[in-house]
Amino acid sequence: METKQTGPIGRPRGFDADEALERAMLVFWEHGYEGASTACLTNAMGISTTSMYAAFGNKEKLFRKVLERYTEGPSAYLARALEEPTALGVATAILAGTVRTTTLPAVPHGCLGVQGALSTSSSGQEVRDLLVAWRSNGYSCIRERFQRAVDDGDLPPQTDPGLLARYLTTFAYGIAVQAASGVGRDELQDMADAALRNWPLS
Repeated sequence: METKQTGPIGRPRGFDADEALERAMLVFWEHGYEGASTACLTNAMGISTTSMYAAFGNKEKLFRKVLERYTEGPSAYLARALEEPTALGVATAILAGTVRTTTLPAVPHGCLGVQGALSTSSSGQEVRDLLVAWRSNGYSCIRERFQRAVDDGDLPPQTDPGLLARYLTTFAYGIAVQAASGVGRDELQDMADAALRNWPLS
């Protein structure tokens, strides 16, 4: 009697897609897009290459799913920070969140969205463009929040929301790079505090 195949071929019993995606995120976070080989990914995920393709698609599609997970998980502090009642509160929360997330003890140091694909070959260009767009979206959200702060009188009327948002995001990305280089959490937080001492107040 022929048994009907259920699920993609190669998927092991007990396959947990959510757990596999979490492990893939850690691999990309540590090694970057091009540094994370398919063998490294499948080994960390505990599945075969066939299972990876069946569940997530190719490596690029897997990375896109990982970036969504990263945005909703480790990087979710940005969305929360934008809800702070003042522009200074927003900036403080963003830098504190950056310091905390880029120095967590159980995950790679640095930021997946910053270091995932700063330089790639032609085959990784779409992922590089994806991360450029990801960072640009974060900047745009902060700029819009600061524009609202100007409109509400929370920031001085002469404040350039775009320039202020660019300053903040550039500093946050610098924190991520420093964290990946081994600079400790306390020192990074001191840097963040210093960066906000001359914050424009209305």
